Amino acid sequence: MSIGYTDLKKGMVVVIEGSPCEIMEVAFLRMQQRKATVQTKFRNLITGKVLDRNWQASDSFEEADIEKKKAMFIYVNRGEYWFHEEGNPKARFSLSEDTIGSASKFLKNNTLVDTVVFEGKVISVRVPIKMEFVVKEAPPGVRGNTAQGGTKQVILENGATLNTPLFIEEGELIRVNTETGEYVERVNK
Repeated sequence: MSIGYTDLKKGMVVVIEGSPCEIMEVAFLRMQQRKATVQTKFRNLITGKVLDRNWQASDSFEEADIEKKKAMFIYVNRGEYWFHEEGNPKARFSLSEDTIGSASKFLKNNTLVDTVVFEGKVISVRVPIKMEFVVKEAPPGVRGNTAQGGTKQVILENGATLNTPLFIEEGELIRVNTETGEYVERVNK
């Protein structure tokens, strides 16, 4: 089924130049003496790039056939990230670091993630927004050393580095926002 340019809505996923793209913003423009156009901002789900583009009455779109599936992260080996389908450990697949993007630094064993599948191929992985990590290494917080805003760099259980407040110590459990890559809070267990 073909979609006209006036039918584009925020959140819709359509195929643009062979790639699935999520519509982020839509504005209808009508200038004097000219044909009406629709101005859009969309994100390419494969590359992650955000683009602006205007469409006219002659443009039409196909709705992208994407599927969201849950998968379990197992391990990383030589730049390949291995997963299995939720509830089916035998159905394993691997993805490159390019496909995973910035989410790769927050993956740890047995993490349940959301995958986006387009034409039978996993095109992106989304980790939970907030995740908990054990601090593996933390330098001592030096009193009076607040020239850098009172933060220090620690190493998490999965090897990622993160800036945290000076009071965070080795062995503590902390919560991290994976979208911004920032420390959120200390978790008391």
